Amino acid sequence: MSTEIVIRELTELSEFDQCVDLQLAVWNYSQQDLIPRRVFLVAQRIGGQVLGAYDGDRMIGFAMGLPGFRNGHSYLHSHMLAVLPEYRNGGIGRRIKLAQREGALAKGFDLMEWTYDPLEIKNSYLNITKLGAISRRYKRDFYGSSTSPLQGGLPTDRLYAEWWLKSDRVKAALAGEKPRMQVESTVEVPGAVYEWKASEADRTKAADAQSANRDALEKAFEQGQSVIGYERDADGTGRFLLGRWDEDLAY
Repeated sequence: MSTEIVIRELTELSEFDQCVDLQLAVWNYSQQDLIPRRVFLVAQRIGGQVLGAYDGDRMIGFAMGLPGFRNGHSYLHSHMLAVLPEYRNGGIGRRIKLAQREGALAKGFDLMEWTYDPLEIKNSYLNITKLGAISRRYKRDFYGSSTSPLQGGLPTDRLYAEWWLKSDRVKAALAGEKPRMQVESTVEVPGAVYEWKASEADRTKAADAQSANRDALEKAFEQGQSVIGYERDADGTGRFLLGRWDEDLAY
């Protein structure tokens, strides 16, 4: 299915309106959490990036990024990526990310960053294993309270993904090669966490898993470890693999 999808840059207000509508379809946000079309317009005008994925005339996904600057290094921050539920698991999210990488390199960026929910197993696997990103920073309740039911009422804890676009690690991941790594510790995400988040009766289990993983990941980062790998078991359990990241980057 994904081979029929066209991904292109967005520049018109009518296209940005479609991005707003897609946010509602994917996350069911209230008005206070919706990103308005003006932000998409600004992102496109100031050197950021807005991409749309189309099945014919229908937008079925988008990505929006803003230019950032930290520790003397410029980068592209991918703030939002959405794909309609009926189009997921077909490789479209990865294709959008690859289009983002191509556009970022064309603009002169060698680094992309974004944040992701540590409890989202499929997304973590995509970010770390399929794309070759690493993580070494954790932010508690990054966005504050969220009106999306997908958050399950939990704090919006996020890991930062660093995607060093020209690194050997990323090139290997995109070629389907498994990187060499020495794992020092692991942190598991129960496969049942999605059910726990969706059930009020079991939500405390999801909260406990989030709290335990938060403590474990923060401790590992304090010890100089980074997320360098991610595994998924047959039962749906996810597992962060942590160790030393030895790329020669002073950042």
